[in-house]
Amino acid sequence: MVVNVASEPPAPRAAATHRVSAEIDLDALRGNVRALRERANGAELMAVVKSDAYGHGAVPCARAARRAGATWLGTATPEEALALRAAGDRGRLMCWLWTPGGPWREVIEADVDVSASALWALEEITAAARACDRTARVHLKIDTGLGRNGCQPADWPDLVAAARAAEKEGTVRVVGVWSHLACADEPGHPSNAAQLAVFEEALAVVARAGLDPEVRHIANSPATLTLPEAHYDLVRTGISVYGLSPSPEVGLPQDFGLRPVMTLRAALASVKRVPAGHGVSYGHHYTTAGETTLALVPAGYADGIPRHASGVGPVLVAGKWRTVAGRVAMDQFVVDLGGDTAEAGDEAILFGPGDRGEPTAEDWARAVGTISYEIVTRIGARVPRVHLNADT
Repeated sequence: MVVNVASEPPAPRAAATHRVSAEIDLDALRGNVRALRERANGAELMAVVKSDAYGHGAVPCARAARRAGATWLGTATPEEALALRAAGDRGRLMCWLWTPGGPWREVIEADVDVSASALWALEEITAAARACDRTARVHLKIDTGLGRNGCQPADWPDLVAAARAAEKEGTVRVVGVWSHLACADEPGHPSNAAQLAVFEEALAVVARAGLDPEVRHIANSPATLTLPEAHYDLVRTGISVYGLSPSPEVGLPQDFGLRPVMTLRAALASVKRVPAGHGVSYGHHYTTAGETTLALVPAGYADGIPRHASGVGPVLVAGKWRTVAGRVAMDQFVVDLGGDTAEAGDEAILFGPGDRGEPTAEDWARAVGTISYEIVTRIGARVPRVHLNADT
């Protein structure tokens, strides 16, 4: 669903339209992309839209990011990249998480850039390129210290030499060299400088082999915000595109001109008075201290509300912060309104930008001991995404 509204934050509403919905402010997303481009010191910007754009809706967010000047999009899986192509995206697009036997040919034919971290991947890429008579656009990945995907430095010269041979054959064009930082969300961490040094050595090997990539990239969101020496030709911005800070150590979103994009709302399903000593939800881990009003929020762990938010998750109801009372169930949870009143259909705001007094995704992350990435990404498929300001 696409709803066009004014760019100002909407006023609180008496009732929500859906049982539960995630409102996605595409005007805020475009503003975030523009702010990140200003931080990138002339480097191109990749908006990472993996995992359905961190739960925000990949296709609308990709289009909004493109409009705001993102010259690249990034996905983890080839299926995510192919879905963007099917939706009409034709710009530079990269995907990087591959397993043997993946859909190399389909991706190459769709003009999607692919990543190779090992000889097996390069061999499968060249075979697919020959089969479809195309030249594959390849980014070689070096493991500079994160320890996940990427070629170990000891094996790097062999991978580079094989890529150079494939380039001479015409099956491959090495358009990128890249890596990923482990501790960029901890500014000043010694591993950041150490990884950049390894990256520089890897680039020297590439140059000596006669390869001339279009882009060198290692900066993620925190490095884009705080580590300008890591920007090179392209920065890959993920969580920051959606207006969330990579970590408290990096800073608050507003420190960088960023605004959270998602607001999670629900309509109260039930409001009732109960006596003192009344048990609430499974196991009766919460009982009412006195006569009170209980409100039922129709969202649970099937919608992506963490079950371990039981007793701690914050919610704005009737103008005040409340806390989840008792266990979060599959489809619902309860808040205790104390002496306050509400009606079925009134709005509960689980999280949003925070400028109307509601909790933020970061508040939820602190409450349940995780990171804001997980809070927004885990919101389930049965929660409708309402994309605001799509055509602004």
